[in-house]
Amino acid sequence: MNTLLLVDGSSYLYRAFHAMPDLRSPSGQATGAIYGVLNMLRQLKNEYPATYQACIFDAKGKTFRDAMYPEYKANRPPMPEDLRSQVDIVHQLVAHMGWHVLVVDGVEADDVIGTLASQADQQGMQVIISTGDKDMAQLVTPKVSLINTMSKEFLDEEGVKNKFGVRPDQIIDYLALMGDKVDNVPGVEKCGPKTAVKWLEEFNTLDGVINHADQIKGKVGENLKAALDFLPLARQLVTIKCDVDLKQVLPKGLHDLYIKEPNWPILYEEYQQLGFKTWTKEAQQNIHTTDSMSLFDEVAEHTLQHTQTSIPDTPIELHYQAITTQQALTQLLEKLDRANQIGLDTETTSLNTQQARIIGLSMAFAAGDAVYIPLAHSMTAATEQLPLEETLTKLKPYLESTQLKKIGQNLKYDQHIFANHGIQLKGIAGDSMLASYVVESHLSHGLDDLAPRHLGLDTITYESLCGKGAKQISFADVSIIDATPYACQDADFALRLEHILRGQMNEKQRYVYEQIELPVASILFMMERLGVLLDKTELARQSHELGQRLLALETQAHEMAGQPFNLNSPKQLQEILFERLAIPIKGLKKTASGGISTDESVLEKLALDYPLPKLILENRTLAKLKTTYTDKLPSLISPNDGRVHTTYAQAVAITGRLASNNPNLQNIPIRTEEGRRVRKAFIAPENSVIISADYSQIELRIMAHLSNDPALVKAFNEGADIHRATAAEVFHVEQSEVTSEQRRYAKTINFGLIYGMGQYGLASSLEISPAMAKQFIDRYFMKYPAVAGYMEEAKLNAQEQGFVETLFGRRLYLPDIHSPKANIRAGAERAAINAPMQGTASDLIKLAMIAVQNWLEQDQLNSKLIMQVHDELVLEVPPDEITQVKEKLPELMAGVATLNVPLLAEVGIGQNWEEAH
Repeated sequence: MNTLLLVDGSSYLYRAFHAMPDLRSPSGQATGAIYGVLNMLRQLKNEYPATYQACIFDAKGKTFRDAMYPEYKANRPPMPEDLRSQVDIVHQLVAHMGWHVLVVDGVEADDVIGTLASQADQQGMQVIISTGDKDMAQLVTPKVSLINTMSKEFLDEEGVKNKFGVRPDQIIDYLALMGDKVDNVPGVEKCGPKTAVKWLEEFNTLDGVINHADQIKGKVGENLKAALDFLPLARQLVTIKCDVDLKQVLPKGLHDLYIKEPNWPILYEEYQQLGFKTWTKEAQQNIHTTDSMSLFDEVAEHTLQHTQTSIPDTPIELHYQAITTQQALTQLLEKLDRANQIGLDTETTSLNTQQARIIGLSMAFAAGDAVYIPLAHSMTAATEQLPLEETLTKLKPYLESTQLKKIGQNLKYDQHIFANHGIQLKGIAGDSMLASYVVESHLSHGLDDLAPRHLGLDTITYESLCGKGAKQISFADVSIIDATPYACQDADFALRLEHILRGQMNEKQRYVYEQIELPVASILFMMERLGVLLDKTELARQSHELGQRLLALETQAHEMAGQPFNLNSPKQLQEILFERLAIPIKGLKKTASGGISTDESVLEKLALDYPLPKLILENRTLAKLKTTYTDKLPSLISPNDGRVHTTYAQAVAITGRLASNNPNLQNIPIRTEEGRRVRKAFIAPENSVIISADYSQIELRIMAHLSNDPALVKAFNEGADIHRATAAEVFHVEQSEVTSEQRRYAKTINFGLIYGMGQYGLASSLEISPAMAKQFIDRYFMKYPAVAGYMEEAKLNAQEQGFVETLFGRRLYLPDIHSPKANIRAGAERAAINAPMQGTASDLIKLAMIAVQNWLEQDQLNSKLIMQVHDELVLEVPPDEITQVKEKLPELMAGVATLNVPLLAEVGIGQNWEEAH
């Protein structure tokens, strides 16, 4: 049976543009969408060989749907310029690859595909449509199937029913009921997939739903009645036209779509210009194996004459130089006098920012133009190098100049290194790591990953020079000959990459980069440098008490088990729980070897009914607290100042939240008394206090703003206790009658649902039945219906775009949103709901840091920011500034943004962090 393979080119163009890193050709042409679409077609052709094939794209201009409904797609933003520049190239290359490219005026690509699929179905062909568009599900028949190449999802009739809950012949009615926000087609307000499926199961068709609208009660019934007049038009707008006249583009009908051979000579030339090295070599090989030159036109012959030309690994000529003499240094200083900006990097003795010393430093002035100044290499590695202190003294004015702009990769680290030598690095204007974090938060941001991705170049790795493990040598022992290209490359690539990545930012992303991430990096440097004072005696006391508790718990566990056993041995714990105590194992998670797991999730499940698993969990919590904090923190105290100096990492969490390590301040437990006590060891120095300011219910307030739910907004604007208000609705009581237990339930519901928690997760958290949890959730959404609408819209936006955004424009990519695995996809959908809230909260606390630091500097106060933990800022404040800081801090934090609900920061004061919190 002949197969027709149809590709929804427009769908893949947009998805490739947003999913792929922003690749660039050597000339600077954006190539991400080009590469993504072509790669998809290559895979598709290998996996689904066909007799006929075509790739269909939308035509420019209006279609018949615009005449039917002028607001159709009216809210779509204009095509990004970087994507627009790739469209024609994609069309040409797809055609050269042997695909028939179709663009038909007046209709959409969907309509051309629908017409071709219908014709092929009638002729008995098998049809495979490659698309990421859910609307296409209406075309599925016994002979027409869909394949989503990016997610590997295959949909036949059964697959459509399993995915959407309706048959293919009901998809049009399903879409009409829900509407389409992307195409600006209104449906029934607040009618999501579940409601649409429910109605179609009951009434079979849209006409059936319309005819029985009076039977549908409640708010959603009112919304249905309000939409009745528009629904017939909505159905027309979402219906794919299957009778488009294609005679002008396909005079012979489907037979005009017979597969063609790729035009390898032209592909070779195009791939080479675009920087697709692997494909260039493939095209070159295919040219050489072609038997007949008659296949090619004059352009192909001309290209063939150049097939022996080597593909340069580095398109830019390199001028890397080691500065080892006073004369060369003098010339360098003269060059710095003329420079406006430089790429900058240091080579050091260690990754420990408080202790590392400079081995050498590199500067780049333009792409391929860089120098390395070796200063502390060993005698065997350097026959000649400049004296360290004397040279740094000469470079210091330039490094501390605000006029000479510096760009690097993770310059916060280099700030510490220069500070170790008494130099305050100023004039930081860009950071390739942070630029990557803003543009592509879901990818890796190391230089070794960025260079191949954006420059098409591999880096010289540290391990290739210094080795690994026990045999690794110091960079000081690397010869100047080998060290120079490595060090110069770091400064050179950072300069190039930052320029490329900055150019990929839209206006909002540039704001996040320039007004949030870069200023925050400098504040984090100051906080890391200052550190926080620790009370070693308090930690020792807590460690001893935890040790005593652990011994007592171990004794209690042995008594429950009826014999001694190692609480930390999974094997022994399995034997005790499932053999000796005979706890049922049905439904419990298994290990890779087939045994029953004793991990935390299993123990939490068992702890609902059995005392020993609950005790084991308590033991693990306390043991982790002891080893991670009370035992370890004293070893991290600097002998120089008695403080711990954590390292904050910006480019880690896609939400923008900071991470920290050595110690990890973000993970100190606060839900248990023992965890909170650890904060008592973080103390103020003599004649100072700790002041803590914490945003109150920040994510719920952001949810109120994003969803604009009237009841939620009203509660916050009136200063109501939001958990009490929710409890009153869920438990059907007056707010004055809400018990503390009911309020606790409501708090769990409020925060759980904004994290995408379902009925089973809520049931587990509250230790109630799933049925009761579902009842609570239903009541919650009855109280706050716009929250449910926001959640549904967030998931749809993520599915359409591949990302969601914070209030300030930080993009949070969700590559798993189209995963064929339901549990992974569900996790991405939960992230789509929560990430904008977490991300906006992250942006707000960073803006608060900037506002507070600016105020401290402008008013020349001696108070200092010492920690940032989640939604909290912690300061060290002298006595004469307490009143001033206490009053100004919440004002500054509340004023960093204007939402439709007030921001609120709560302030506490104490001699230690726990007292202040």
